[in-house]
Amino acid sequence: MKASARNQFTGTISEVRIGAVNAEVHVALKGGEAIVASITKESVETLAIRTGMEVIALVKAPHIIIVTDFGDYRLSARNQLQGTVTRVTPGAVNAEVDIELADGEQIAATVTNDSVEKLGLRAGQPATAVFKAGSVILSAAG
Repeated sequence: MKASARNQFTGTISEVRIGAVNAEVHVALKGGEAIVASITKESVETLAIRTGMEVIALVKAPHIIIVTDFGDYRLSARNQLQGTVTRVTPGAVNAEVDIELADGEQIAATVTNDSVEKLGLRAGQPATAVFKAGSVILSAAG
């Protein structure tokens, strides 16, 4: 599949919780991490979403928030994937930051150059990629 979303994670649906309007879909990634997607009930039906099904979870790089120190704070964003910064590529205004998870999966984030400076982002630094369940788009074969 070709898509403009930089982050494409292949996984297996481990749980589906249907609500009145939306559904919460849990996707188990191959490395043991999990992603939660919030999609409409209509999308669940259209894609024939079910437990055990393989899907691709897509997240655009600008939707990724990078956290280097949570302090005493907790976030409402369900998806928090820990890894290590592997590359910081500055641009005129924004930078691309690549984070590698323990299983080797890569996450690309687009953040401002100011954020790179304030967080002191550099290769080898531990970081957590954070994104909301509503930022996840699911794609199913077939």
